[in-house]
Amino acid sequence: MQLDCETIGADLVVRMREARLDAAGAIAFKEAFRACLQGPATRVILDLSSVTFMDSSGLGAVVAVLKAATPARAFALAGLTPAVARVFKLTRMDSVFSIYPDLAAAMAEGRGAASGDGGG
Repeated sequence: MQLDCETIGADLVVRMREARLDAAGAIAFKEAFRACLQGPATRVILDLSSVTFMDSSGLGAVVAVLKAATPARAFALAGLTPAVARVFKLTRMDSVFSIYPDLAAAMAEGRGAASGDGGG
């Protein structure tokens, strides 16, 4: 599973480098993501802009890493492609996660203030 992990200020940015997050890669995704969580970041941003397909196992993996990251850290998603955004909307998980149109918007929100609901 290809994930890039980078600490930028107080944020841990995790970039997904795969086109699919499905049953075949869900376990590897969770393991790779948990390895990224070892740093001291106060917020985690998962950039999904490369993901063009996500099934229920992939969604479950994202929920699992949310649980692994919180409550010690805030958690946000960025760059959902239309197909992936549809999965979050259909399952109403778009109301659970702070979702930003892209990584730049998520980073800007973090630099701005800790007010508001965190995304759109």
